[in-house]
Amino acid sequence: MSLPTTSTTVGYPAGDVAGKSPVLAVPVLPDGRWAVVVADTPFHPLDHTWPDQPADTGTLTVAGRTHPVVDCQTAGVGPDGEFAVAGDIPVRRGDESWAWLVLHVVDPADGVEPASLVGAEAVLAVDPERRAALSAAHTACHLMAFALNEALAERWRKEVRTDALGRPDFDNLAMDTSRIGEWTSRDDYRIGKSLRKKGFGSEGLADDLAAVQERANATLAGWVASGAAVRIEVPDTALTARRVWHCALPDGDAHIPCGGSHAHSLANLASVVVGLDLSADGTELTARTTVTPAPASGGPARISTT
Repeated sequence: MSLPTTSTTVGYPAGDVAGKSPVLAVPVLPDGRWAVVVADTPFHPLDHTWPDQPADTGTLTVAGRTHPVVDCQTAGVGPDGEFAVAGDIPVRRGDESWAWLVLHVVDPADGVEPASLVGAEAVLAVDPERRAALSAAHTACHLMAFALNEALAERWRKEVRTDALGRPDFDNLAMDTSRIGEWTSRDDYRIGKSLRKKGFGSEGLADDLAAVQERANATLAGWVASGAAVRIEVPDTALTARRVWHCALPDGDAHIPCGGSHAHSLANLASVVVGLDLSADGTELTARTTVTPAPASGGPARISTT
């Protein structure tokens, strides 16, 4: 089966949760499941290079049969036709010599040959409630990062790179892993020798942690109350386009590169609260962020893209 040589275009940055598109290929994965490739999709796949936000789930209906989409992965097709999925991709994400595809993973259907689906129109539907929960959590995760940077700003003794609001960028400099869940996220930071050499003062952080958490939550409460608009800066609709998240906070335009999905406004959030935990040896800081959705905020809405 021939594979597409042009990248999948995606609608999830704008908040799309439904669409129609022709099936271009249906390669069979090593575990026997089918990977349906379409020209354009609303589905957000797992980013194998930074797997913070889980893949969308939903349904794909083609040739009169509805298939649950149980996973959504990123794949690449090389200039010589080589096909690689997720962690097996041997080149940097976005390499222009490769085509970048969204794989809609479905279980095989009895009595159907996967190749028979090629050319048929697929109707794609993302689980809207799950998308809304993940999008809100991802937006809240970014807000938490800026609030934590502000709460820890006085601990820096040297000049370091700053975030979009002008504060020392602890989130970027100390980040180890970040994981998004439904209405929640977890960020793990390393406070080791390298960070201390850059000027971060970790002395007494354990004793000050409750105050840091209180400052961060006070900042978050003010930002959420502002109902600030969110937009995604997008150069084009290609899967691997470099997108930037923006939020018009009272403190200024907060922005950070991000390939995930987001709430279209902080008015969709009733509250964002972070809890901080420091390891016994003081070298690992964990931030757990929880979102409460605003009443009647509804499902995903179109988000401003520029």
